[in-house]
Amino acid sequence: MKQKNRILVVDDDTAHRTMLHALIGGWGYDISEADDGSSAISEIRERPYDLVLMDVRMLKVSGIEALSDIKSFNPAIPVIIMTAYSSVEAAVDAIKKGAYDYLTKPLDFDKLKLTIERAMENVRLKEENLRLKENLGIHFDRTNIIGRSTAMARLLETVALVAPSEATVLITGESGTGKELIAGAIHFNSTRKTGPFVKVNCAAITETLLESELFGHEKGSFTGADRRKDGRFLQANGGSIFLDEISEMPLSMQVKLLRVLQEREITRVGGESVIKIDTRVIAATNRDLQEMIASGSFREDLFYRLNVVNLKAPALRERREDIPLLAINFLEMFAERNRKKIKGFTPGAMDGIVKYEWPGNVRELMNAIERAVVLARSEYLDEDDLPVVKKHSEGTAGSVWPEIEEMPLEEIEKATILKTLESSKGNKSETARRLGITRRTLHKKLKKYGVMP
Repeated sequence: MKQKNRILVVDDDTAHRTMLHALIGGWGYDISEADDGSSAISEIRERPYDLVLMDVRMLKVSGIEALSDIKSFNPAIPVIIMTAYSSVEAAVDAIKKGAYDYLTKPLDFDKLKLTIERAMENVRLKEENLRLKENLGIHFDRTNIIGRSTAMARLLETVALVAPSEATVLITGESGTGKELIAGAIHFNSTRKTGPFVKVNCAAITETLLESELFGHEKGSFTGADRRKDGRFLQANGGSIFLDEISEMPLSMQVKLLRVLQEREITRVGGESVIKIDTRVIAATNRDLQEMIASGSFREDLFYRLNVVNLKAPALRERREDIPLLAINFLEMFAERNRKKIKGFTPGAMDGIVKYEWPGNVRELMNAIERAVVLARSEYLDEDDLPVVKKHSEGTAGSVWPEIEEMPLEEIEKATILKTLESSKGNKSETARRLGITRRTLHKKLKKYGVMP
């Protein structure tokens, strides 16, 4: 039987504390109580809790004071502060000292439940991130593939099947989706993993030098060739070669690569002897090779030689549930690298990160978070630290419905719910999450507007 998450409710108002005990306990959590900040500190030191819900104003030790002690003892535990005295200063102070979120009394129970669920999910993601790092160290040596989405699970399952084989692999997908990491996972999980893994970016080498770079050259074969040089294929002998941006390879080189794949042999530029090689080829492209074949810019016979097994790296928008996990991983990585003490994201920042489309995929997400970490001035990254996310949110908010002033409040609510449901592709859990309400509340409103039978 799954153990319940433990929550400590801290409030010197006995009636309010008792009410919260009954309410939150009814949601399936194991609840304990404390009537003061000092009691809360003692509880945290004596037994493990998954979350603390604490009032800010108490007679002996305030919630803000207790928060500092709790976070210094256990930085990982999420603390939600609640108060009847709503002020920006108090909220900022609480967040700076490590609070996960800040709620005002009288509490909105739907918002309270959603905030608790998000805090628990944030903790779970961090734990899963750690487990994934440990597992990847065993199963995907020298790679950093992170993902728990259905799309990534299917991809990694195929990688596990393909890796031990000798098949040539073509990896397709948009720029920034991690095609090089997938190639690395194939190599380091194959029987060739002790051999070399050589990477070549075909777009970064000029046409005149590409043949020499791939196949090597003899001394004196061209101006500047003052000695014999082994090419990348020979360097990768007994291992794998990764040909990135294969679509940028000129037609003249495509013919020569086709022969290498067919005969498993190369000839150095300026040389006559044929050299047998044992090199597995993994190629990648962000372009549609079928369209290039139709236009005459890519050889059809080479395409079929490369496309023995095709793996498609999903775009980040197709694996949106992986975004929080990736974001937390990048934050921890860049915080450590830059010696910055950053504990996480504010709820608003994480919400914006998940909603943004990320046209540059994982690479864009990684770069955005690296920039945010380097320029961060507080312990939590917020929307202001992520300009691309903030700009997108503001642009979306400012262009929803121009005639909103003339619409009745009920119509605005209905339009908002239906629009969100549409953008969530009918996923009611995702719709509720984006709207900041519970799934139960969403069902009631949909029924009210005649959307559900």
